[in-house]
Amino acid sequence: MTSVDVIYEKIHFRHDPKWSVSVRMGHPDQGGLMICVACVIEMMESNNVASVRKSVALSGISGVLKSCPGALKELLLQDHRVCLHFTASLLGMLHTVEDPATLEQAIQVLVQLLLELQSEQYVLYILDEIHTQLCDQSSVRGFLPTFTFLGKLVDAVPSLPQSLASSHVPLLERLCSTLLYPDEALKASVFYVWQRVWATGGAAQSLPSPLRDRVCMLLMQTLAHACSSQLTINCLGFLKQLLKLGEVVSVLMNSPCEQIRSDLDQSLDQDQEAQSSTQLSLERCPLPLILKKLLLCGDETLQVASAQCMADILVQSPSQYCASFIQADVPEFLFERLNSGSEVLLWSVYSCLLLLTEDPLFFSQCHSVYGIESLVRSLKEALRLTNVEVQRQGLLLLTEILERQPAGVRLFPSAPGFVAVAEAVLSGVCSPCLQVATQAAHAATALLRVNHQSSPVQYKELEKLVEDIIARCTELPIPASSRCRVSLRGAEPSSQASREGGFLLQALVCFHAACRLVEQCSSEPGLKENVFTAPSKQVQGQDPLESLCLCLLHCCDTVCIPTVTRHCELTPSAQVLQHFLSILSYQFSLLPSLMPLFAAKLASSGFFRLVLEHKAVLCAGNRNPALNAVCCGFLQRLSVSLLSQPDPAASILPRDCEEIEAVLRSSLPSLCCRVCEWPSLLCESPGPQCDPAAPRATQYCLLTLLHLALQHGDRLLPDSTVFSCVVTLLCSVQEQGDSALPPCVLRSALYLLSVTQDKSPDLDWAPLNCISKALSSSPSFASLYTHHPPLLHFLFRYPELAEHFGPQVLELWLSHRAQATPQSDTNSKKTEGPSEQNQDPDNTALLTLLEKSPTVILNLLGMVCTREAPLAERAVEVLGSFLQGRRGCKASLCTLLRPTLLQLLQRLGLESSQGTGAVGSLPLVLRLLCLMQTSCSTENEMDGIHFKLLYHVSNLAGKLQASNTECLLPAFSYLYCCLRLSPPHCTDRAVSMLLCNAGLMDQLQATLDLSSSLSPTSALLCCSQLLLSSLVTLQHTHSAQVHRSIRLNVGSTVQTLVFGKRKTGSLLLASSLRLLQAVLDVDLESPMLCVSVGPGAGQRPLGDTDSSLHPLGSYGAHCLITALYGLLLQKQELLLSVSVNCLGSLLRFLQRRSPSTAQHVVCQPWSRFLLYSLLNSGESCLLHPATLTLLTLLLRYGSRVVVWEPDLCQVLEVVEKRGLNELGENTTQALRQLLTQLQCSIFHPPPTEESRLRANTLMESLNSLPPTANDNLPTSILRVGEMYLCLSDFTVKTDGHIGSQL
Repeated sequence: MTSVDVIYEKIHFRHDPKWSVSVRMGHPDQGGLMICVACVIEMMESNNVASVRKSVALSGISGVLKSCPGALKELLLQDHRVCLHFTASLLGMLHTVEDPATLEQAIQVLVQLLLELQSEQYVLYILDEIHTQLCDQSSVRGFLPTFTFLGKLVDAVPSLPQSLASSHVPLLERLCSTLLYPDEALKASVFYVWQRVWATGGAAQSLPSPLRDRVCMLLMQTLAHACSSQLTINCLGFLKQLLKLGEVVSVLMNSPCEQIRSDLDQSLDQDQEAQSSTQLSLERCPLPLILKKLLLCGDETLQVASAQCMADILVQSPSQYCASFIQADVPEFLFERLNSGSEVLLWSVYSCLLLLTEDPLFFSQCHSVYGIESLVRSLKEALRLTNVEVQRQGLLLLTEILERQPAGVRLFPSAPGFVAVAEAVLSGVCSPCLQVATQAAHAATALLRVNHQSSPVQYKELEKLVEDIIARCTELPIPASSRCRVSLRGAEPSSQASREGGFLLQALVCFHAACRLVEQCSSEPGLKENVFTAPSKQVQGQDPLESLCLCLLHCCDTVCIPTVTRHCELTPSAQVLQHFLSILSYQFSLLPSLMPLFAAKLASSGFFRLVLEHKAVLCAGNRNPALNAVCCGFLQRLSVSLLSQPDPAASILPRDCEEIEAVLRSSLPSLCCRVCEWPSLLCESPGPQCDPAAPRATQYCLLTLLHLALQHGDRLLPDSTVFSCVVTLLCSVQEQGDSALPPCVLRSALYLLSVTQDKSPDLDWAPLNCISKALSSSPSFASLYTHHPPLLHFLFRYPELAEHFGPQVLELWLSHRAQATPQSDTNSKKTEGPSEQNQDPDNTALLTLLEKSPTVILNLLGMVCTREAPLAERAVEVLGSFLQGRRGCKASLCTLLRPTLLQLLQRLGLESSQGTGAVGSLPLVLRLLCLMQTSCSTENEMDGIHFKLLYHVSNLAGKLQASNTECLLPAFSYLYCCLRLSPPHCTDRAVSMLLCNAGLMDQLQATLDLSSSLSPTSALLCCSQLLLSSLVTLQHTHSAQVHRSIRLNVGSTVQTLVFGKRKTGSLLLASSLRLLQAVLDVDLESPMLCVSVGPGAGQRPLGDTDSSLHPLGSYGAHCLITALYGLLLQKQELLLSVSVNCLGSLLRFLQRRSPSTAQHVVCQPWSRFLLYSLLNSGESCLLHPATLTLLTLLLRYGSRVVVWEPDLCQVLEVVEKRGLNELGENTTQALRQLLTQLQCSIFHPPPTEESRLRANTLMESLNSLPPTANDNLPTSILRVGEMYLCLSDFTVKTDGHIGSQL
């Protein structure tokens, strides 16, 4: 035989050539391979042929079978008997050959041959032969190759396992008997066959029950005593197949020891060799203990298989089998296996423990307490791995333990344990896999229970956990609408959307649990953090529980609301909405102090519409009753919170609030219709046959919801629709004679009518009559009132309503402001100017109403005298703001006001003279008179009513106590304004009327005398000085008759200006200077004044200068000059002008009495210092009219302190730089006066020709400007607190002005 031919030369010549074939193998250039079937048969059956030759022959046959399919088959199928003989010879080698390599080749060739023949006949022949061999042999020794071959054949022929189970049961029974043989390799091969047979679908059901039960018991006994890993693995593989059938699981878990013993004895009797050699132990070994033992081995594969088998058993019936494993302490060993890093083992253990948690015995025996620490450590490690299924399974196990753990046994008694599990859950939340994050959120939900909190409660950890879960919601993409979910990639987008929706839902469930936990902690003092044992040092004064509540509110406001509303707009979900609204409802009880703002924000963000629309879509037809209940609860809480606002404008009485809550509670559950369907419900009239209570209750509920939503900017329906529906409803109630509407409902109806009237047509008489009857049915209009401008305009839009309800609504409007502004703040409000008052929204609303309905003013005036402060005070403020801000209607308003004010003054005067009644409203009326006088135009003639008012005010002022500043101040202010604002031809009558009033003169004297003793308010002293200065000037102008003189100590005034200016206010200094100016203008000699300068000044001094300047004297003049210079150096706007005016009057007085003194005064070095300071204080000070007038005065009275260079040149340069057009009118007049004075003044040294030319050019430019009315001083009135100042008294006066005054 050649090295490649499969022939045996010694016997080949005897064989028929038809059993030989030449096969070409490999490359075509290579030669063929000769095979003789007869030679192969004889070689395999001969004991004289060496194993090596047999191995070579088998290798050649294997090569032919692989390289030349069909060649050997064609050769063998020439005779069926030869084919069977050839197969039998190969099968016989499995018992005769001992060489392992040759045996392996024989098995391989035999399997290949059967696959080549593709005939079930030969496979059945092999099975029959194996069965015959097993029956003929008394021992199974040497059958290992046969069973190995059978295992490979079962793998190679797919139909063979089913055939074995159905047609070769005796063979399987013999295989079962071989399991009693002690050879573990043999058992391993047999169990492999059994595993393959059992894996075939339907094979398990085809086997007889006794055989199946016997195999199960032998498997358990074998597995309990297996030593080799191969046998254990095959047993576990077979066991996993067995565990797929519930009946088999029951057999394995419930096999009694006696049955195992009897079956084994019967089998041993049949096998003598096995009986003599086996040493099997017959003690009972339950399956849980067997699997538990495998968990303890060091082989990770066996540990995985053991855990998987446990899971397969438990999944069949956890309630039936969990107890066996728990009683065997299997959970303890499973928890110990969690320290592994194998993902497969972790997943298997997690799955097994997860099934065990379904039995309460798992928790009652404290396995959860024992293993929770191991589980948390394992979870932390698993979350670092890449297998998301392991992570999900671990988190699911943690979730189940947290959810099923009895409340009486704590898992985390101390803070470190809770912190560890919180960190593990937080790691899961941060996982990039959304499914893992969802499961982690589920675990966090279970963790947020009271019984899982440590002592003290770890609020910071809870806060961080909730924040991270909610923050993860911001990473979710915007969900696609239901119409846009179709994708070319099939179900992937929708499944992704499902995962995203699942996480959002679970995050909301977790947030809901956190809110519930916080509420429970708030109600139990023992759960609040103990600052002495807390692991974290909180900021002093900061409540950790309150901090968590704020965190929840912040997360709800910034993440939950925008995320869920966006989600519900596109893909509404009943579950999501239910938890979301429950979370919002919890906020009202967690942080009540912040709920007014939160509720207003919700209402203004359209939450009424959102909840009502989704309630209609998802709850109609009695669907989702839980969501319906949550929606109703949320709407009730939101409504009550809005009605209980701290702002009186939005709040109502507690009784009305309870009524509204009852209306909502009774009608909201059945209200499941879209908002667009509301008009039909509101306009529906109950039939005569039906009970009107139910429809009316629904309508009242709709009115309340429309009111609250519209009040916060959410217009559920168009204004015109709301208006018509409310009118229809009110008319329907009146026509059908139903019971009166509840005040809370009537309040909502009135509000809706007021707000929606502007976009609706005016009402006819019939609906107006119904509305009036409905409003009159309320016992108190105050319960219907809402502080809102449209309410005013609606009631005063219709005279019928204004007549009945106008005074009441005005009083309520003003009362609201009086309540909002405490009495302590009244004085501060008095100091506000017109602009600040007009900015008040309440003022603005009333002022707009006054423009449309001026008769309202009479109602306000009635309040001034008939109502108590602060209501009367508020009425005066409103009237004052109206008069000051609207000049176009002043004449008509003044005509309307003056008669009423006159009647009020007459009544007050009568009451004061009789000593009856209260005069508390007198200061309010006087202030109103001042406001009217300063608001009305001065161009009109003063008629009789003006002088009557002046008369009554002066009489009342004369009768008041000198300490009554509250009345005297507005009285003096009114008299002062009348004198300053009256036309020139009317001032003689006005001043004569005042001068003949002895009581008024005595009052002025008393006020001035009190200034040194009782120190009245500076405002009253200022006002009295200004009034006196006007009286002195006008008496001198008109030579009016004087009936009572006033003592005036000029010396004390000068001393105050010199030494007390730092302690005296600027306004008081200015009024004192104005009085001195008036007195100096009349040369200190006025019939109405008795001027003195101090003690001993009654006699005229002996000196010529002092005599000419009596009673001021030379010393007094110098003191006054010093004081004026000091005030000028302060450079205050008000003091600059009035000081220069007083200085001009003083210099003119000195010039008239003692010219040398006047020249001496202006030439002092102090004048030079003053001038230098003013000229070098910036352009604004240099070009101030006071500075320019000072230069003029110094030049006019021959002062040499003014020089061209640099003083006048500096002025000219600044004027040229700025430009004449940029100068104010007063500055222009003062500059013209200065330039005129330059032309007639002599300078040493004289100015240059260029300087004179510049001055002349500037004068020509001034003359070319359009002329101005130089003789008209500004008569504007400036209000400072409760004082009124005429600006002409505090403006720098030019020569024209001075002439006009004198």
